Amino acid sequence: MKNLKELITTYKDFPKKGIDFKDVLEIIKEPESFRQLILEMSSSKILKNSEAIISIDARGFIFGSAIALQSSKPMIVARKSGKLPGKVVTQKYNLEYGENSLSIQKKSLKKYNSYVIVDDLLATGGTVGCVVNLLEKNEKKISGLLTVVELVRLKARSKFNFPVESFISF
Repeated sequence: MKNLKELITTYKDFPKKGIDFKDVLEIIKEPESFRQLILEMSSSKILKNSEAIISIDARGFIFGSAIALQSSKPMIVARKSGKLPGKVVTQKYNLEYGENSLSIQKKSLKKYNSYVIVDDLLATGGTVGCVVNLLEKNEKKISGLLTVVELVRLKARSKFNFPVESFISF
């Protein structure tokens, strides 16, 4: 199995100048490395303390669905606005390179009370913060965050009052 950190590709000045984009997609091209990462993420205590997984559009879906399958936990999605049918709850948030919004189907939130958030990367925490706001507005509990990569110098984890577990740090 390859070292996971070696599989992360950095693209300078993407999507805009000054941003060093960390791309996790090489991990899924290495089945044994991907499998090992999913097994590790699926054994997290944070996951065990939640009823369901909420994965963030779009790379979070890759990891979240594999974790859901491995752990037999239900998964719901937080998608970019305009991508989900039915009644949704929506929240805007700021990125390090702009503004966006995420939506969750209202009916998806009815059955479960505690969630672990899954995403590919924790940078400034804006995207995760958006999901946190959506869940808290709907009186749901956040058990924690599982993320593949964390940019520790940005100190996003200090913004959250729940456990954060990342598997690769830069």
